[in-house]
Amino acid sequence: MLFLAKLLPIFVLPLGWVVALLLFGLLGRRWGPVLAALVVLYLASLPYTGSRLIRVLETRYPQLALDQVSKADAIVPLGGILGPPRPPGCSACVVNLGEANERLEAGIDLWREHKAPYLVFTGGRIPWARAAQPEGEMLAQLALARGVPRDRILLTGEVGNTDDEAHAVAGLMRARGLTRIILVTSAWHMPRAARLFRRAGVSFIPFPVDYQVDPDAVLTILDFLPRADGLSKTEQALRELYGMAYYGLVRR
Repeated sequence: MLFLAKLLPIFVLPLGWVVALLLFGLLGRRWGPVLAALVVLYLASLPYTGSRLIRVLETRYPQLALDQVSKADAIVPLGGILGPPRPPGCSACVVNLGEANERLEAGIDLWREHKAPYLVFTGGRIPWARAAQPEGEMLAQLALARGVPRDRILLTGEVGNTDDEAHAVAGLMRARGLTRIILVTSAWHMPRAARLFRRAGVSFIPFPVDYQVDPDAVLTILDFLPRADGLSKTEQALRELYGMAYYGLVRR
């Protein structure tokens, strides 16, 4: 099911449509589908398109300063923080942090500001990935190195996606008698994460980080020239929107 959840969105994302239209047009020797494929690729690759879609997600929850956050029982930075795993046999190699490393930094900053006594990491692990240990264990090591005591770090069991994280955190809270958490994740991911944690019965304070779009940026001609990062943002936003629709309609 996890594999299908990762695979199926490919067929409804812009590149999936482009490939399907190109194959249909070339095999049927029709120019209409080929032209449609180029139009879809152009529109999806515009920085303007990607930024507008990401902004829809990022404006759902307000950005907060540390001193604006109420206190809670635990701080939960969601997974997806690490980059590629270290080479086998090189435990002393520096851990690779991914683009969402702000989740870790914000979680530690909130703990240092005494917003909650515990820092919770989820045991993210994709079955087909070659990571030797769950992500949460590696993040716990990083937190230890930055001064967070071991008895203030909690770990969930292994999880494969955000829905798993929500239920794992809910179970940990029940076992520990915790009532409210500070949920830390990327601003574009917060709407889906919030829906899943709310559905799992978790009381939380949203703390979005890792913003991708400047809401005050001035439009220029470059926003209407296709770029790879524009396509990446478009597909990233659509994945989140499809995920919200899936959990909102199919898995009520």
